[in-house]
Amino acid sequence: MTADVAGVIVTHEPTPDLAVAISSLAPQVSELIVVANLPIELPPLPSHSRVLRNDMPRGFAANANRGIRETDAPWVVIANPDTRPASDSVASLLEFTRAQARCGIAGPELQNLDGTWQASRRRFPTVSGTLVRRTPLRLLFNPHERQRGHYLRDERPRTPVTADWLLGAFLMVRRTMFDELGGFDDGYRLYGEDIDLCYRAMRCGWERWLVPDAVVAHRYAAVTDGAFFTRRTLWHWRGILRFVRKHPERLRAL
Repeated sequence: MTADVAGVIVTHEPTPDLAVAISSLAPQVSELIVVANLPIELPPLPSHSRVLRNDMPRGFAANANRGIRETDAPWVVIANPDTRPASDSVASLLEFTRAQARCGIAGPELQNLDGTWQASRRRFPTVSGTLVRRTPLRLLFNPHERQRGHYLRDERPRTPVTADWLLGAFLMVRRTMFDELGGFDDGYRLYGEDIDLCYRAMRCGWERWLVPDAVVAHRYAAVTDGAFFTRRTLWHWRGILRFVRKHPERLRAL
């Protein structure tokens, strides 16, 4: 157990992965907060865990903020319910961030459940790249091949390396940075809040690092990559528009 790190898991719907996520993360943190967005049945929780239940559904950013503010640990891990951290992942992230005074966000190497690599370290989005990824244009221009630079698919670092932003499935955040930035932006329902947090961190001089020694398995659903017209697609576009309204200078990044 890592005394200086609390864990927060936000669950929006029933999932069989949740029990594994809890059992994997709980032994590595001093306190575990589970934020239940719906009145769902939860698996048995360890003694150092608490459940926060919402009286009405809220977005991921708002739920993550609520969980983090319920703790006072100097570092907090925010984890999706479909993640399975290796037994030393939190310790590896903490060891690195302690040694880097301006590291505000650290992420592990994410892997699929079969052990293959997920490209979780990415560049900040551009206008043209976003249009291809989030419209039927991606049927013509496969973004995973045509936008390898965005996904950094040709780089699999073996040592810690800085990042523009990191996929928000499993992140360690420094509370000093979290408090300075005011946490995630509650205005994001789902999707985009991780990019926005990393972008605001960059503008305030906080570094974002990928730490490959920390390994986390992640069942990457990529729902919005498989369908064009769903409720989640709408949330994704709302997130994109909110990001552009907040950071209009990114419109120059074609």
